Amino acid sequence: MPKSRILVIDDEAAIRDSLRMTLEYEGYEFVGAATGQEGLALAEREGPDLVLLDVKMPGMDGLEVLDRLRNMNESLPIVVISGHGTISTAVEATKKGAFDFIEKPFASERVLVSLRNALDQRQLRDENRSLKKAVEVRHQMIGDSQSLRQVMAAIGRAAPTNATVLIMGESGVGKELVARTIHRNSLRSRERFVQVNCAAIPEELIESELFGHEKGSFTGATEKQVGKFEQADRGTIFLDEVGDMSAKTQAKVLRVLQEGEVERLGSARTIKVDVRVIAATNKNLEEEIEKGHFREDLYFRLAVIPIYVPPLRERQDDIPLLVRHYMDYFSRENNVRPKRVTQSAMEALQRYRWKGNIRELRNTVERMIIMTGGDTIDLPDLPDSVRSPSSSSASGGLATPKPGSGAGQAEAGTLREFKENAERAFLVGKLRENGWNISKTAEVIGTPRSNLYKKLEQYQISQDSDG
Repeated sequence: MPKSRILVIDDEAAIRDSLRMTLEYEGYEFVGAATGQEGLALAEREGPDLVLLDVKMPGMDGLEVLDRLRNMNESLPIVVISGHGTISTAVEATKKGAFDFIEKPFASERVLVSLRNALDQRQLRDENRSLKKAVEVRHQMIGDSQSLRQVMAAIGRAAPTNATVLIMGESGVGKELVARTIHRNSLRSRERFVQVNCAAIPEELIESELFGHEKGSFTGATEKQVGKFEQADRGTIFLDEVGDMSAKTQAKVLRVLQEGEVERLGSARTIKVDVRVIAATNKNLEEEIEKGHFREDLYFRLAVIPIYVPPLRERQDDIPLLVRHYMDYFSRENNVRPKRVTQSAMEALQRYRWKGNIRELRNTVERMIIMTGGDTIDLPDLPDSVRSPSSSSASGGLATPKPGSGAGQAEAGTLREFKENAERAFLVGKLRENGWNISKTAEVIGTPRSNLYKKLEQYQISQDSDG
């Protein structure tokens, strides 16, 4: 691990020599300067990890040097030392961005503790910045098609406001990316983004998850729980698959939107929350309202700014950009050399209808990166369904049994593929038998509703494509 480089700017040679011995003994790399001008030149050339800066120096004093160092690199930690320490000097140095203020004469341990704290804080800040950048890359919206530009324009108008947003579109089109982009560009971007998948949480637990509960409020409530709305206070809550909420939960969400307050289960006390709500659904909520499955008043509260995200088949021009983006991303993730996609393979990827949308494309690219031996991905390297879409389904490379066929009739190259084909066929058959009623199907096959939803997402099963 490289040594941290410390720049000491002090006009007293004895102080510089003393600090050199202390720092080098502790494993730091020492760089010294006798004047402010010399210190600024060294800071630019040497790129120190931290600066120890004297205040009283001939010519340019320490506070002026501090200003210039901050303009040069605002993330550089600076510890100010002074033999003429006063409260006003310390306050001014802190206002200008100094990490700490130490009076002369100082004990070596006092300096070392300050250095360690400043360097630790910088490391945490750098790691946080790197993680944030990685998250932004992961949730980046890729494409330049007209339809995506319209989505980005809507995001630009919605982001600076506090209005609720309803994001609509098929499964896998990137509704979460739209929600995160709105939050990232909003006035609440420094606060939390709390995501809730309303379809994945069992009906009996979703109220507790959203609004929290008090200890003993129901069987199993052994501890108090803070709900997602409270966690998102001053930030953004993203209600994914909002069309799957029960009528009772819908009424409580409506109250939060109207009154700005929540009530934990088992408590009579209301808690004020300041939350921006973004919701998403792959259902037609207007049809759900007509069926009596969704509250009309909640719909109008959520759809203040509606944003429709088009399916991938309506933005085919974006497919080459998305493929290259995921090729780069998964090459880094899986520690493999980047691969080139031939023109014929890219044309096949563009022709395919991608019923699973970007999620299906993403999974396909990751699979090709890992499973293709050479440096080039050509037509034979594509999944059968993409290479010959007319002869197989859009299940991302696994052929799906046709209605009424046995699972063993599906094409399967491995035992795992055979098992997945069989499981998918079984689930589709049971969903058809039960009129695509998720709760009833889950009960019939003996699995939690949340697990069934995960399977539907895993195998890209939908009533539109498999009904």
